[in-house]
Amino acid sequence: MSSAGEDLLPIVPYLVRDGSGEPSLQGSKCGACGTVFLGSRKVCSKCGARDRMETVALARTGKLYNYTLVHRSFPGVKTPFVSAIVDLDGGGVVKGNLVAAEDELAFDMPVKMMFDKADRTDAKGREYLTYYFVKA
Repeated sequence: MSSAGEDLLPIVPYLVRDGSGEPSLQGSKCGACGTVFLGSRKVCSKCGARDRMETVALARTGKLYNYTLVHRSFPGVKTPFVSAIVDLDGGGVVKGNLVAAEDELAFDMPVKMMFDKADRTDAKGREYLTYYFVKA
C-alpha cells in the first residue's frame, strides 16, 4: 500500500492506524482471563469480567478456520470470492475475504492480513481502506 493510502477512511471502526500511519485491526484483551476479541468491549463474554478489557493491536497472521466459496452476491460485487474466518495468532477471530485459488484452500492453512484501497466508494465519492487475507 502506498503512502497515498493515508487519506483513505477505514472500512470498519476496528481498522485503525498507529502513530506512523501503519494500519492494523484493533481488539480487546481481557485482563482477567486473557481472551482476545475483535473490536472494542467493556465486558468479557468468556468470563464476565467488567472493566478489565485492554485495547490491543491484533496479529496480522493466523490460520484459516473455515471458509465459503461465494458464487452469488449483490450487484457490482465480483464473484466468485472466498469468505473466510481466521483464527489470529495470539487470539481473536476475524471474518474477511481470502485471496486464494479454490485448489489452494485448506483448513488450518497459514494466512496473513493485507491492507489496500477498497474497490468501491461511498455516495460522497470517498475511498476506503480495507483488509483481506492471503496465503502465508
